[in-house]
Amino acid sequence: MNRIGFDNQQYIKIQSEKIMERIEQFGGKLYLEFGGKLFDDYHASRVLPGFEPDSKIRMLLKLKDQAEIVIVISADDIEKNKQRSDLGITYDVDILRLIDIFREIDLFVGSVVITHFNGQHSAILFEQKLKSLGIQVYKHYLIDGYPSNIPLIISENGYGKNDYIETSRSLVVVTAPGPGSGKMAVCLSQLYHEHMRGIKSGYAKFETFPIWNIPLKHPTNLAYEAATADLNDVNMLDPFHLEAYGVTSVNYNRDVEIFPVLEAMFKQMYGFSPYKSPTDMGVNMAGSCIIDDEAVKEASRNEIIRRYYQAKCKKIQGVGSPAEIYKIELLMKQAQCNEDTRPCISKALEKEAQTNAPAVCVELPDGRLITGKTSSLLGASSAVLLNCLKALGDIPDNVTLISPTIIEPVQELKTEYLGNRNPRLHTDEVLVALSICAVTDKYAKIAMNQLHKLKGCEAHSTVILSQTDENTFRKLGFNLTYEPKYQNKKLYHK
Repeated sequence: MNRIGFDNQQYIKIQSEKIMERIEQFGGKLYLEFGGKLFDDYHASRVLPGFEPDSKIRMLLKLKDQAEIVIVISADDIEKNKQRSDLGITYDVDILRLIDIFREIDLFVGSVVITHFNGQHSAILFEQKLKSLGIQVYKHYLIDGYPSNIPLIISENGYGKNDYIETSRSLVVVTAPGPGSGKMAVCLSQLYHEHMRGIKSGYAKFETFPIWNIPLKHPTNLAYEAATADLNDVNMLDPFHLEAYGVTSVNYNRDVEIFPVLEAMFKQMYGFSPYKSPTDMGVNMAGSCIIDDEAVKEASRNEIIRRYYQAKCKKIQGVGSPAEIYKIELLMKQAQCNEDTRPCISKALEKEAQTNAPAVCVELPDGRLITGKTSSLLGASSAVLLNCLKALGDIPDNVTLISPTIIEPVQELKTEYLGNRNPRLHTDEVLVALSICAVTDKYAKIAMNQLHKLKGCEAHSTVILSQTDENTFRKLGFNLTYEPKYQNKKLYHK
């Protein structure tokens, strides 16, 4: 059941005010680290139902005349072809997508920074590609003893060996396709370089998760740990904040580890530190906009389970590790959830057992569970999609939305002329066929008008879906998981 748990309008209002306060605090120039996704933050929208994926960008547009964007990507992530799980594209491809999006809405992208650079071949090729597109590229390097060796870090052999990023505006927004890219280190490196050049600048952090003013083991904070399980991030109470103010607040290990570096840098440059704790660095107001805590907890538990299935599938695809799975299993126990918490999982497995073939189950916004089975004409994904549209449009079950006389020529085209062995229609092909039928068939038209209602529906497949079907589900807004197994035993899967 879809319940709103987050006040998005209130969030935009008070978050914008908080950022403006921080800019004024430092006066001249501010490096603002944007944690998570600056644009299309689907993780936040899943765990905080009511949060709009473009909330952060809408705030930033109010400051676009004084802001420029620096996008950060780790050379290690380029080398590993790391993917955004919500979009199914690699981080380096996402850099190009983000630049296009920012330019379309008139936000100035100043440069791209490749961090953790150590001569990785893929990173060199990506640098060459960006430069050929007219994009300024800088490189930052690994520092021995980071983040503990503060004297080395704050020296010409530490931050000093990084490229100095040429910026031209008073608000520099540092963002990345995903976590662990090195955004904070980029900001601190810039503070060092600008101090050496006599330029006064400050730093603040806009990190949506973990949410500092809700409990450490709240499912929303646990969902953040699940999302970053491959980085081995750990949420923890901020010891510096507790010592300074006697108040508990939630942060995570990397910020706590790096805080002494930041504090030492400020003291060295300005004679004092404006921050007494990692929590002080942040401007996150998300916790103040939760209006239905139970709805948020339920959504967050669902997210942890989704991350668990993603981790299991990554392992058999050769891009994940058992440690990631074990960690999320522990988080599931802490959040008091398991596979049965997500009803579409057991229902899909039940349908598979009944039909002895792959099946898919979708949980509609009103809680109804709709299944789809594999047939000679349609795959389970295509079948469940049509069944959902029928249910949402109150279309009788015995109505055929797409005539076999339309499906069969498409199958012939696929197998006889396009070289496909599987004659069943994928979800995108089904939607095209349905849209054609909608011109003359009233039921098909009613079905097409239900598509927008699928956004946010939970879905589970008993096999790993083809890339085509997975992409269609993503575009329609499904929250999708699948069992860690392929439909066949082939070694190569498209």
